Amino acid sequence: MPSPSTAPAITVFRGFKDGGKFVWSAYVTKLETRLRLAGVRYATEAGSPRNGPRGKIPYMFFMPETPRWLVKAKRSDEARAVIQKTAGSDPVAMQMVASVFKDIEIEVREEEESVSLGNGEGKNRRGWSVVWRELLFVPRNRRALTIACLLQGLQQLCGFNSLMYFSATIFLMLGFTVPTLTSLSVASTNFIFTIIALLLIDRIGRRRILLYSIPFMAFGLLATAFGFRASGISPSVVARDGELTQSAAIFILVNIMVYVAAYALGLGNVPWMQSELFPLSVRSVGSGVATATNWLANFIVGLTFLPLMDTLTPAWTFVLYSIVCVAGWIAVWWIYPETAGLNLEEATGLLEHGWGVR
Repeated sequence: MPSPSTAPAITVFRGFKDGGKFVWSAYVTKLETRLRLAGVRYATEAGSPRNGPRGKIPYMFFMPETPRWLVKAKRSDEARAVIQKTAGSDPVAMQMVASVFKDIEIEVREEEESVSLGNGEGKNRRGWSVVWRELLFVPRNRRALTIACLLQGLQQLCGFNSLMYFSATIFLMLGFTVPTLTSLSVASTNFIFTIIALLLIDRIGRRRILLYSIPFMAFGLLATAFGFRASGISPSVVARDGELTQSAAIFILVNIMVYVAAYALGLGNVPWMQSELFPLSVRSVGSGVATATNWLANFIVGLTFLPLMDTLTPAWTFVLYSIVCVAGWIAVWWIYPETAGLNLEEATGLLEHGWGVR
């Protein structure tokens, strides 16, 4: 995909995903709330259809292969057709199609020549062991993998999905009489700021938007922790009338929305642009490892959130997530280069002689 389209396309994907969460929440959160009150809160989340792949499977049959893979497989006409679907068919777009297709052919040819010279076997004998060695032991590929796994792990370990999965539980603790509506306000914030990110991410840049947004995430989490600490609410007790003032509950809700808005602007989108840093020869494996890191971290957060709330109290749980955000900000500042405005071939070259941070 041409560089100018990469970030908007991924952000649009996130927008539809978050919009789906918003619509789903409108119909299901009330049912989940009743089930949690009946003592089955874990089963509700584990079996929730919004966490499963069933709704996504039909779309896989309509997804084309990537142009780079098609060129590599000697299916150049199909590759050109896929690029044209993305770029359009007007004269200017057709020039861009030709340019992108030529760049892909050059990259594939260079990769095949490199492999042939490197192991004497050619691309047809290139096995998984060779790919994994190239991913883990070639310095620029190892740096790309480190950055991709860092961003994907940070996206989950910052605690965002714990709020999405257990928002009704949290708002019941705070004493909101209509937790469904309150959960929808958080989901709508996520959706709206994902759309705003569509307009900003290429103007500001991937690295800069993370460096600007993560501090607001940490602030929102710390303020939420302060609100819980001041209220003294226990996760095992639903707030009753007079136990938690309305202003305290609103204070916590507003800061959760600040955190969600900052997440949607940065960490919600940027990690999914991970393929920009990998050369074609290891792009699929590297992206797969990074995505597996995301789901592993997601599993850990979903499994530990409620036990942490019981063991550490809500205040210290949110402090823990804020510490993760601060550590993530330092790592992003230290090793994540800016890739905005670069095509895929240029972006992979950033890590050739270091982390590429300027």
